Amino acid sequence: MPKNNNWRTWIYYALMIIIFFIFAYFITQKGNAIETSYALQNHITFKTSQINHYTNWENFQLSLTNNTTEPIAILLLQIILILLVSRFFGYLFSKINQPTVIGEILAGIILGPSLLGKFFPEVFNFLFTENTMGNLYILSQIGLILFMFVIGMELNIDNIKHRTSQIIVISHSSIIIPFALGMLLAYFVYLDFAANITRFLPFALFIGISMSITAFPVLARIIQEKGLTKKHLGSISIASAAIDDVTAWCILAVVIAISSTGSIISSLYTILMAIAFIAIMLMIIRPFLQKVGQTHQNIETLNKRIVGFIFLILLSSAFITQTIGIHALFGAFLAGVIMPTNINFRKLMIEKIEDVSVSLFLPLFFVFTGLRTEIGLLNTPYLWTVCLVFILIAIIGKFVGGALTAKLMGES
Repeated sequence: MPKNNNWRTWIYYALMIIIFFIFAYFITQKGNAIETSYALQNHITFKTSQINHYTNWENFQLSLTNNTTEPIAILLLQIILILLVSRFFGYLFSKINQPTVIGEILAGIILGPSLLGKFFPEVFNFLFTENTMGNLYILSQIGLILFMFVIGMELNIDNIKHRTSQIIVISHSSIIIPFALGMLLAYFVYLDFAANITRFLPFALFIGISMSITAFPVLARIIQEKGLTKKHLGSISIASAAIDDVTAWCILAVVIAISSTGSIISSLYTILMAIAFIAIMLMIIRPFLQKVGQTHQNIETLNKRIVGFIFLILLSSAFITQTIGIHALFGAFLAGVIMPTNINFRKLMIEKIEDVSVSLFLPLFFVFTGLRTEIGLLNTPYLWTVCLVFILIAIIGKFVGGALTAKLMGES
């Protein structure tokens, strides 16, 4: 703006403020007159507020306290603390050639009831009260959904499509063998842990599914961090884990059905709907998206309208799988898999989503996992022994089920 017009700007600004205060004063006087007249006619006495005995500084401190305990303030404070601690431990673990995700989970254990809650309960109860954990959980799940969508887009389908049968066998072997070992363990610990709560069959099935399921997001994060997403090993691992995840959730539906009704019939609906949904996504939605990708493959044509449409596909897929009884993360992963194979399209979409999901939201998920862990519950040598036995059997079951079967299928 030219300098000779500056004074006009400030004069206009000053006049606007003066006129506003004159107007506000006039309206207030008229309003007070109406208030007084109404009170006299209806014999009403307005109660005055209680005398404030606090000093101005104490009032300011009280205001700060109230503002800090607002849900949004607590959530922002949780996110800041989680990002700081997870970045620190992630950095430490990266220096010893370990995945940063393990450091993030450890950060959650340190911030949770196992350490912070044990030694500084007042701080822990202020930061992570039960009624604020729901907001953190939802945010962490959003981050997980976005991340799994990116992993689906990074998966090299061409690298594995000719090995589908081998991948299915590897995946299911890595379920069956740990499942069997889990049921065997259930036989030995049933009397100590569940005999007075539930029947043996549901208990054994739950132990089996717990031992056999793959931590899909953890595996995906490690593979991405190590740069294996587009390589043969990473592609087979991710594809096997995806099949493992769907199968495990279907098995869980069967287990729940048996536990609640004694029959598996109700779980068949979940399985059939999951199969139908996957078929629709691969045979109908995917060809349609291929045409979209051919049209929008550069930064000029990939506008906000198309990005919004892609997000609609992503969220709808996650919602449907969550509703069916398969976790929303599989729906997000499947949505990423069926995205247009055009490299430019996928690269642009990944760039838009990956930084925010991995840097901001995803650590919340892994830290939240640690926050729900209370190591202090293992308070006897016997419980620690049982825990270590379960860990050992789980590792053996996955290695034998996955690696040995992969070797038999012709992998190196």
